[in-house]
Amino acid sequence: MTDSLNTWTTWRELNAQPEIWREWGQQFDPSPYRLWVDSLPIREVWFCGAGTSAYIGDILEAGLTDSFVRLRSVPSTDLVSRPRAYLQDVSPLVVSFGRSGDSTESVGTLDALDVLAPSAPRLHITCNPNGALAQRPSPSGNSKMIVLPETTHDAGFAMTSSFSTMLLTALSIFGDRSDFEHRMTLLADELGTLLPRYAATTGAPPSRAVYLGTGPMAFAAREAALKVMELSAGRIPALWDSTLGFRHGPKSFVTDDTLITLFTSPDPHAAAYEIDLVEELRGQFPDATVRTIGPGGDIDFAMPYGPLWHAPVSIAAAQVAGVLWSDALGLNVDDPFAGRGTLSRVVSGVRLHPVSA
Repeated sequence: MTDSLNTWTTWRELNAQPEIWREWGQQFDPSPYRLWVDSLPIREVWFCGAGTSAYIGDILEAGLTDSFVRLRSVPSTDLVSRPRAYLQDVSPLVVSFGRSGDSTESVGTLDALDVLAPSAPRLHITCNPNGALAQRPSPSGNSKMIVLPETTHDAGFAMTSSFSTMLLTALSIFGDRSDFEHRMTLLADELGTLLPRYAATTGAPPSRAVYLGTGPMAFAAREAALKVMELSAGRIPALWDSTLGFRHGPKSFVTDDTLITLFTSPDPHAAAYEIDLVEELRGQFPDATVRTIGPGGDIDFAMPYGPLWHAPVSIAAAQVAGVLWSDALGLNVDDPFAGRGTLSRVVSGVRLHPVSA
């Protein structure tokens, strides 16, 4: 199976993540960026991006609960369509994420900032040295760019190493002040052990998939569900929700051939609710498959650094499943929408409308 899967760029890219993390931990020093952020007279930090890059912001906002400034996830898709709803008499630090750094919304965010908040400081985290996020500083000059290694600039349709490495890089700046190299090494070792376990336990494509979690892991579930839908070209509908939110209507999505995956939390209080939900689902839907991934789960691993740092480790299970199911469905894993033209690796067809002063 591995030999045939290795023909897919996406499979090689997601399996390269442990080595990418290990090398990036050795190369990148977050301390100058931490000092720069600490020096800024700001009240808010905005995390901006589109699609998977926006979900990085969702995960960060949900998990960085001890920040001295307000943290907001502001998808670039929202900001570009209603710039004045956000950029009225504010000057936040705007952190933009982008694999290509060249999507229409990434450019549109920079355009809106140039007109409505030109003095707002900016931090761009991107995988493409030639994209707008890497090449376009702010008019005030108060901006920083972090360009990740070329190995993170995923060539496949689905974002894998680009997502995980951008998230971990942001955590090294806005999260706890850890030894980044040491932490990335341990996370790389953990993921390297788990990837073959994920592959061995994925199983056949289900008719539907659900991903659940608590706090930042709920938004990790959002990214997981997107990976499955993208890589299956929509042939496996996938839903995400929070552990407690799932009962409030979304549970109606479950059918007999649904695979429900819950990303468990290291927090004992959250875990108590997760255990209750798993027991309930297994009792109510005996023909569905319910599995847990994380501390105390069916695939058990510790989270000594908390759910934020380990979110990419859990999400990798959906990356693996997405590739295996896409291949089993006979799709082009690296471009599941080949010949259809409905979705592309870098979103196209969006027309930017000028922002007036």
